[in-house]
Amino acid sequence: METLIQTTQEIRQRIWMELVRATQDRHHEWRTPVLATVGSDGMPNARTVVLRHADANLASLHIYTDSRSPKVTELANQPNAILVFWSKRLNWQLRMRVGMSMQTAGAQIDALWNRLSQSAAAGDYLSASAPGDTLQAEQAIPSDSTHTHHLAILTARVQEMDWLELSRSGHRRALIGTNTWKWLAP
Repeated sequence: METLIQTTQEIRQRIWMELVRATQDRHHEWRTPVLATVGSDGMPNARTVVLRHADANLASLHIYTDSRSPKVTELANQPNAILVFWSKRLNWQLRMRVGMSMQTAGAQIDALWNRLSQSAAAGDYLSASAPGDTLQAEQAIPSDSTHTHHLAILTARVQEMDWLELSRSGHRRALIGTNTWKWLAP
């Protein structure tokens, strides 16, 4: 049984510790949060993404994606988004309001591509078809026939976190800003 985290600073530190751990542990429940954006039709759009990097000092997270993905266009039109994390082990839900930016070229993309290009993940960014494209029957098997990669880094700058802990001894919820903290009714 885990010790109850009491202070606001302990909770904030634990949240970031878990986020960093999720980038390193493929089995961590926070590794695959849900990213919600505003679709091109004005309706909500949500999908699971993979958390690749977390930096508590910068209050930022990185997600890799195909630069042709609909979420890239959605975020270019409306950069505000929500990330939702759930951990059964912790009994924690974390909702983050984030401002998103993207990078599709430059030294950071080149360095990342040099690392990824020799891995199995490289195929995710080499497909001739963009994510969501309609495929013909003969295209149903992914192809990496092109050598031009479409890797992009999405950076989420955390604006606010809504933390909820479910517990038999009483639920707790807080709204956490960069320099603010408000306890909320769960």
